[in-house]
Amino acid sequence: MADDSGQDKTEDATSKRLSESRKKGQVPRSKELNTFVTLIVSAALFFYMGHYMVQGLLKMMRHQFELSRDVIFDPLTPVIYFKLAFSEGYAVVIPLMIVLMIADLLTPLLMGGWNFSSEAFEPKFSKLNPLQGVKKIFGIQGIVELFKAIIKVLLIGFVAWNLFKVYFDDLMMLDRLTVEQAMKRAGDIIVMSVLVLSATFLLLVLIDVPYQLWNHQRQLKMTKQEVRDENKESEGSPEVKGKIRQMQMQAAQRRMMEAVPSADVIVTNPTHFAVALKYDQFGAGAPLLVAKGTDLVAAQIRNTALANKVPLVAAPSLARALYYSTELNQEIPRGLFLAVAQILAYVFQLRAASQNGWSKPVPPSDVPVPDDFRQ
Repeated sequence: MADDSGQDKTEDATSKRLSESRKKGQVPRSKELNTFVTLIVSAALFFYMGHYMVQGLLKMMRHQFELSRDVIFDPLTPVIYFKLAFSEGYAVVIPLMIVLMIADLLTPLLMGGWNFSSEAFEPKFSKLNPLQGVKKIFGIQGIVELFKAIIKVLLIGFVAWNLFKVYFDDLMMLDRLTVEQAMKRAGDIIVMSVLVLSATFLLLVLIDVPYQLWNHQRQLKMTKQEVRDENKESEGSPEVKGKIRQMQMQAAQRRMMEAVPSADVIVTNPTHFAVALKYDQFGAGAPLLVAKGTDLVAAQIRNTALANKVPLVAAPSLARALYYSTELNQEIPRGLFLAVAQILAYVFQLRAASQNGWSKPVPPSDVPVPDDFRQ
């Protein structure tokens, strides 16, 4: 038999392991996805708000550069113009900052979801170990990050160089335009460049996101022994569970034995099976099975019944049929009504004979049991 050392992590993470990892701040994240969302949102803002931002910058330039001699030599001018520049620049930049902040807050929902972990803020002196740092640099994760950085530089560099060649003539013509025309044209070039660069990041995102999800699952993989140990912790060891089941069975058996003295009759095999029935003559329901058992339990039922003067009736086929077809505290099935009625009729006759001093009736010798219930 092969030795299951449990060293190979081949099992998927359990729900408990996933919950614990989130508490530690271990959730899948993609830096490329965050960068892509920031760039694409910025490009969209420049596209829709570019005219407003250019007009705001032109307004600032007019106010800051169109100064008279008297204003320049006024000691209060720096303060006044600083406040004016701050307010105008604030009005231009604040919409962009608000939208980017909202985008940064919503981006984690795309991968991993929001997660706040107090454990992630706890200082860990193991991170100061230089050997661990070297191991991370030259480990698989470090190699993957290096590979991604190289691809990123090559891809962005290639796209940026081609954008420069495409817009080279336009950039050289900016000095021949008016200030307003030059700023408008420069804004258009910036918007298109950011859009194209954002689109190139989509390729990195399509590679990085599946890798980060796979790597997160790989890091949380468990060995078979870890899964077994976790099941023991959450559900209890087999020995403890067996002991609990034994105690539950003993408690159920005690409750069952407590119901035997109130039964109307005990149907027996006569030695291997014993079934206790109780019938309310004034009720609308069928007879109830209040206790049942085989071998030692059956003997205990018979002894309890004899001690409490509950009649015993030997009907082997009926006893087996009742035992297998009816659960505790349930009504007997309709197919056994006739057979049980004969037993109860005998019990009621026996009870009446005892009270009135009559001769005891003859117990039923042949109780009919349908073939569907024969065991």
